[in-house]
Amino acid sequence: TRLTDFCPLYCEAGGGNLVTQFDKDDVEAVGLVKFDFLGLRTLTIIDWAVKAVNRHRPADDPLDIGRIPLDDPDAFALLKAQQTTAVFQLESRGMKDLIRRLQPDVFEDIVALVALYRPGPLQSGMVDDFINRKHGRQQVEYPHPDLEPILKPTYGVILYQEQVMQIAQVLAGYTLGGADLLRRAMGKKKPEEMAKQRDIFLKGATERGVDEATASHIFDLMEKFAGYGFNKSHSAAYALLSYQTAWLKAHYPAAFMASVLSADMDNTDKVVTLIDECRELQLTVHPPDINRSGYAFQALADGSILYGLGAIKGVGEGAIEGLIEERERGGPFRSLDDLCRRADLHKTNRRVLEALIRAGALDGLGPNRASLMAWLPGALSRADQHHRDAAAGQVDLFGGALEAVEEVIEPPVPEWEELQRLHEEKETLGLYLTGHPIERYLDELAVFTTGRLADLDASDLAAGPNGRGAEKEVVVAGLVVALRTRNGRRGRMAFLTLDDRSGRVEVAVFGEVYEQYGELLVKDRILVVKGALGHDDYSGGLRLRAQEIHDIETARARFARCLEVELSRDRLQNGATREFAELLDPYRDGGCPVVVRYRNGHARATLRLGPRWQIRPTDECLDRLRRFAGEDKVVVRYQ
Repeated sequence: TRLTDFCPLYCEAGGGNLVTQFDKDDVEAVGLVKFDFLGLRTLTIIDWAVKAVNRHRPADDPLDIGRIPLDDPDAFALLKAQQTTAVFQLESRGMKDLIRRLQPDVFEDIVALVALYRPGPLQSGMVDDFINRKHGRQQVEYPHPDLEPILKPTYGVILYQEQVMQIAQVLAGYTLGGADLLRRAMGKKKPEEMAKQRDIFLKGATERGVDEATASHIFDLMEKFAGYGFNKSHSAAYALLSYQTAWLKAHYPAAFMASVLSADMDNTDKVVTLIDECRELQLTVHPPDINRSGYAFQALADGSILYGLGAIKGVGEGAIEGLIEERERGGPFRSLDDLCRRADLHKTNRRVLEALIRAGALDGLGPNRASLMAWLPGALSRADQHHRDAAAGQVDLFGGALEAVEEVIEPPVPEWEELQRLHEEKETLGLYLTGHPIERYLDELAVFTTGRLADLDASDLAAGPNGRGAEKEVVVAGLVVALRTRNGRRGRMAFLTLDDRSGRVEVAVFGEVYEQYGELLVKDRILVVKGALGHDDYSGGLRLRAQEIHDIETARARFARCLEVELSRDRLQNGATREFAELLDPYRDGGCPVVVRYRNGHARATLRLGPRWQIRPTDECLDRLRRFAGEDKVVVRYQ
C-alpha cells in the first residue's frame, strides 16, 4: 500500500500512533505530524537531586523544582563565574568562554546562550554583535521601528526562528502557517522557493507602507540569519533545565553532585572530573564503606557525599546489590569472616572482595588493607566450609543447627606503603581519594619551589617579553591530572594541569620547551616546572608558560647540595659498613655528594665521601637507605 493511499484511511479511522518506515519528509508531505521525543538523563539527575534534598526537609515544605525563582542571584553568580561543570548544556570549555564574555544576568540570556553556541552564530559574527550590544559597546539598531518589540530581547539581532516568523507577520501580513512555510524555506535554502517567498514578502510589506528597498533589505537579513536561527521554544526548554541544574548546584551542591556522580558511575573519567569539581566546591567525599554506602553516591545530612559502591571498578551490580540486601537483612558486617560467610560467594567472589579491599570499602573490618588482603584467602576458605556444612545440614553435639561460628583471629600485617595504597585506590576508583602522591615530597619540594599552587599570586607581575603581558618567574610542582596536546603553527604544544592538593594551575608548553621535555609529559607523574606566571585570558585565572620541566628525581638531583646519612657506631657493626656501600653502589652514576654523620656516644664526626661515591638520589635509593639507617636518618640537603 502506498503511503499516500494509506494515510487518509488511517486518519478516517481515528487511529492514534503510527509507526512507519517512511522517512520524515514523506511523512510530513502527506500531512502527518512528526514529533521528536528526547530522552534526557538530566531530568533523572534533577529528580534524584530533589528527592535527596527532600529527605532532609520538613514533609510539609518539600522542594518543588518547578517553582524556584528564575532570577536567583546565587545561580547567576555561579554562571558568571563559569562554575558550570555538570550544568546542563553549559559545561564545555567553549561554552564557559562564551559565558565569561556574555555574563548572563537574566533567564533570557541563558536561552540565548543555548542558541548562540553553534557553529553558524560563532562563525558569522552574530555572537560578537550580541555580546557587544548587551554590554553597551555597540549601538542597538532595528531595521524598522515596528521590529523593536520583536528584536529588543536579542538586542536587535535576529537569533530565533520564531523572530523570522514574527517579522513576516508584522511587516508583510503573513499568516502563522505562511510564516512557518517561510521559515522552512529559508532553513532549506531552496532558490526557487526563496524567490517565490521574496515576492510575497515584498508585496505584503509595501502594501503596509514599508519602503520596498527597506523591505528587500529586511528580507535579506532574515534570509541570512534564518540559516543560523535556532528554534526558541527548544532553546528555552533547554535553558530551563540549565537554570534548574545551576540553581541546584548553587543551593544544594552535595545533593546535586551526588546525583550527577550516580548518573555517570560507569564512566570513570567523568567520575574523576566530577570528584575534582566536588573538591573545588569544598565538598567532602567520603571513601566507600561496605556498612554505609549504597550502590549510588549519597548526599549526607552534613553536606558531604558518600562514595557509591557501584563506582568501584571490577565490582558488578549484582554483587553489590546482594551485599546491600544482606546488610539490611542481617545488620552491619562485623568482620571480614562475617562478610564472607553472609555473602553469596557465587556473585561476591574473590576478585570482587579484593577490589573492595583495594578501594577502601572494607577499611572498617580490619586494621589496614594489607591485613585484609592477607586474611582474605583464609576467610573465603572458612566461609566455603561453613556453606558446605550448612548445605549438608550438619548439627552440633547438642542437636542444634549450625549457627554460630567462632571468629578466627589472625595477626595483622604491616600496611602497604603509601604509594602502593594510593596506586591500588586509583586502580579501583580511578582517582586518589584518601591521599595524594605528592604529599610524601612536600617537605623537600618546599625547598626548591616558590610555594604551593594555592599561594600563586599575580598581584606583583612584572612586564613580560614578546608582548605577552605581565609575567613573573616561579617554580612549582604538582601531579599531572590532565593533559592535552595538539599541533600548532610552531610545532607541537601541550597544555597540562598540575595539582598539588592545595590548588591547580594550567601549564602551557610550547615549541622548543615541548621538544626538550615532551617525553616527561605523562598523566599521574609529579613534575617540577619553572616558568612565567601570567593571567589567562580564557579562564580569568592564572596560567604558567613552561621554561623548564623536570620529574621529581631529576629536580632533586639538580637542586640537591648533598645527601646526609646519620649512622651510629652500633649501626655499623657486624658488616653493616659493607652493606652500606652495597646500597650506594647501584646509584654511583650521579652527581650528588654523600655526607655521613657518624655518632659514637657523645662523639660526633662528619665524613664526606669521595667523588666516586656521588649518587643519583632516586626514590628507590632513599627508601633503601631509610630502611637501613632509619626513617629520620636520611636527609637531602638543598642549595
